[in-house]
Amino acid sequence: MTARAKTGPGVTPPLARRFRRPSPGQVVTVVGLAVLGGMWIYPFIWLVSASLKTSPEIFGRGLNLLPEAPVWENYTRAWTEVGFATYFVNTLIVTIGTVLLVVVRSALAGYVLGRYDFIGKKPLIALFLITFFLPEGYTIIPIAQLTDQLGLLNTHAGVILGLGAGGQIASTLLYAGYFRRLPKELEESARLDGAGHFTVFFRVMLPLAWPITATVVILTYLFAWNVYLLPLVFTLSEPDLRTLAVGMTVFIGERGTDWSGMAAAAVISLIPVIAVFIVLQRKFVDSIAGAVKQ
Repeated sequence: MTARAKTGPGVTPPLARRFRRPSPGQVVTVVGLAVLGGMWIYPFIWLVSASLKTSPEIFGRGLNLLPEAPVWENYTRAWTEVGFATYFVNTLIVTIGTVLLVVVRSALAGYVLGRYDFIGKKPLIALFLITFFLPEGYTIIPIAQLTDQLGLLNTHAGVILGLGAGGQIASTLLYAGYFRRLPKELEESARLDGAGHFTVFFRVMLPLAWPITATVVILTYLFAWNVYLLPLVFTLSEPDLRTLAVGMTVFIGERGTDWSGMAAAAVISLIPVIAVFIVLQRKFVDSIAGAVKQ
């Protein structure tokens, strides 16, 4: 016997409840968010529009987003003539290497800080927090000197080491906070089965830290893909090792700036970032939510 929907003078039909008229507060909120969203996305739309215009047209037609005739040659010029294909490969190598180094280093350091008590632990964490607020410009000289002494300056390995070996304090602290909340019985049962320290870490603890690992991977990927200062300093004498962010400077010459080519190059450099975000946006949100719940 199926239940019938209640009807009567004081009962609102289900369809009416579903399409209920929004309150004035909801309307104001939606309109405000739409305006803020438009202000946020407009520069990206303008960038795509500028990449399809000539340089005089970019500044000659004001805020008009529609080009008179799309100039697709801007992308061809940026990719082939300026050498952005090489810069793209360099950026990919540097980004993947940096992500791997940061995940392994931060996870190991966070595991020790989160699971073990030792003398000087609190001062060490305080030192981490202090260095977290140091601007990159203050540390670039000693990092470059150390990399030069190791013979890694003007190499991909030097850029990866410079980006991944220092400054990732937030990732380490995220791992430390997550590992601190995991039950000790997990480690104890693994050690009873004969597992050593590294086996416990890589086969038990690290897989459980997937929410933090996903967050660290995404944030480090964005950082390494867009960073400018360190790759610039480390590849001054080797232009073929430039990354996409550094390669933007080739559009600025003594006789002027190729604005349309620079816009096309910027769109090219943004495509992988947008693609990764679209693919991993749900995992990114879920990982942050999981980290907060922990």
